[in-house]
Amino acid sequence: MNFLEERILSDGIVKEGNVLKVDSFLNHQMDIGLFDQMGAEFKRRFADTPVTKILTIEASGIGIACLAARHFQVPVIFAKKSKSINLEGDMYVAEVESFTHKCKNNVIVAQKFLNPQDHILIIDDFLANGCALQGLIQIVQMAGAVVSGIGIAVEKGFQPGGQIIRNLGFQLESLAIVESMDAETGVITFREQA
Repeated sequence: MNFLEERILSDGIVKEGNVLKVDSFLNHQMDIGLFDQMGAEFKRRFADTPVTKILTIEASGIGIACLAARHFQVPVIFAKKSKSINLEGDMYVAEVESFTHKCKNNVIVAQKFLNPQDHILIIDDFLANGCALQGLIQIVQMAGAVVSGIGIAVEKGFQPGGQIIRNLGFQLESLAIVESMDAETGVITFREQA
């Protein structure tokens, strides 16, 4: 069992509807020491992969992406979920559906931040159905850049996202893969990883 799985078992809460509540350390209150460990682990797993930038989606992936970027010594870009007045110039836009929020959003990245020479590591906090990742992959491909890999904190292995992304041929590294969870008993089972 790794450090993130241990933290999920100690502080995570299983809720009805396949919801894993990790807001005390991951996606509301953030444990920066844990994020730094995660960043170091992503650096280890993608050590032989060229990475020029890290791409995530607002909001919960930003903290993890920033600490990972520290280890890679590259900038972070985050896809915005709404256009604001301070966004200017041409944009890459992809539609994504949120498992958590049960809605569709257009995610936006300014074209000036992605170019065909970039090798992008995509980082996010959760992977359920894979819609957000597919949108980010689409944006990278629109820019003519390369998706070097995808790093996920928590993958829900019982939902189709991980298999969909792996079937597309991308290196997907999830630090914790939840195989099953039971809201009634609170029991969480993780997939064995090498």
